[in-house]
Amino acid sequence: MKKSIKRVLSLFLICILLLQCVACNKATVSNESTKNVENEETQNIISNTRIFVDSLGREITLPINIDRVAITGPLAQIVCFPICADKLVGIANEWDKNAKEYFQEKYYNLPLLGQLYGGKGELNLETLLKYAPNVIIDVGESKKGMTEDLDKLQNQIGIPFVHIDATLAKMDETYTILGELLNMKEEAKVLSDYCKETYDRALNLSNTVEKKNVLYCLGQTGLNVIAENSYFSEVFDLLCNNVAKIDNPSSKGSGNEIDAEQLLKWNPDYIFFAPDSIYDTVEDNVIWDSINAIKNKNYYKVPASPYNIFGFPPSVQRMLGLTWCMYTLYPENCDFDIRDEFKKFYQMFYHANLTDEMLDKILYK
Repeated sequence: MKKSIKRVLSLFLICILLLQCVACNKATVSNESTKNVENEETQNIISNTRIFVDSLGREITLPINIDRVAITGPLAQIVCFPICADKLVGIANEWDKNAKEYFQEKYYNLPLLGQLYGGKGELNLETLLKYAPNVIIDVGESKKGMTEDLDKLQNQIGIPFVHIDATLAKMDETYTILGELLNMKEEAKVLSDYCKETYDRALNLSNTVEKKNVLYCLGQTGLNVIAENSYFSEVFDLLCNNVAKIDNPSSKGSGNEIDAEQLLKWNPDYIFFAPDSIYDTVEDNVIWDSINAIKNKNYYKVPASPYNIFGFPPSVQRMLGLTWCMYTLYPENCDFDIRDEFKKFYQMFYHANLTDEMLDKILYK
C-alpha cells in the first residue's frame, strides 16, 4: 500500500514539473515573440527614415519619401517651385499679381503659410501643423543664429526644418542638394545643369570682355542704387563694372539712397531701371539729361514679370538675369536667341509656356 502511495505522489510531482516546463516554454516563446515584434517595429521606423545633413551642418531625421513640402520665404518659394511644385502644401507669401498669367490655378491658390525671415507675415505654425508637411525648407544666405532658430522651431512643432545655401555661383549645387533631400535627383539634375551652364557661360564672357560701366537704379526718383558687393548685386558684379561703390552696401532690396551729385560723379554709360522707377520719364528729367547713359539712350527697363530677373527676391530667376544682361550689354559676344532663352526658362522654372505675345510684353517690345 505504501509503495502505491509513493508511486502516485511521484507521478503527481512529475506532472507538476512537466506543467511548469510547458508554462516556462510558453512564456519564453511569448517573450521572444514580443521582442521580435518590437524589433520589427523598430526596424520599420529606422528603414522609413534617413539622416540628412543641411548646409548649416545640422543632422536631421527625415522620412525617406517626402511628398509634402513647406517653405520659409519667397526666395525658397521660387527655388523650390520648379522641382516640387506638386508637393508644396502652401506658399510663404502671395505670388506676384503677374504670376496668375503664367501659373496654373492650383499653384496660384495654394494656402498662405507666412515667412520665417523678413517680410510682413510671420510663419504661421498653426497653419503649418494643419497641412502637416514632411519637411520645411529654407533657402538662401546662412544667417547668424539660424541654427538655433531652426532647432527651436523644429523641437516646438515636431516637423524638420532644413536650410540650403543658395548663391548665384552655386545655384547648381543648391538643386543637387534639393534633389537629394526630396529624392528627385533626375529632376534636380536638369535644373542644376541649366544653372551651371548659364553661370559658366556668363563667367566665360566676363573674363573676355571689357566690362561696361553700369548702374542699377530703383525707386520713383531713381536715386536708390544696388551697390557693389551686396547680395543683390551678384549679377552686375559678375558682368559689369558696377559703378555704385559704397562703403556700407545695403542688404535690402531697396538698395542705398544717393543724391543727384553722386549720380553725376559716377556718370554711368549704361543704366538698368527697376520696373517701379522713372524709366518712362527719365529723358524729361533735368537731373538725368546730362548722364551718358541717358544721352546715348543706353538705358533699359528690367524685365520683371512675374519676378524681377535681377533678383527681387534674389532667387533662381537671376539665372535669366545673367542671360538678359549678357545679351543687352554684349550682344556681339552672344550666340543665343534671347527669346528662346526666355521661353526655356519659363517652361523649366515657372512651368509656363510663353506665347510670342506674352514674351513681347515681358521684354517691353
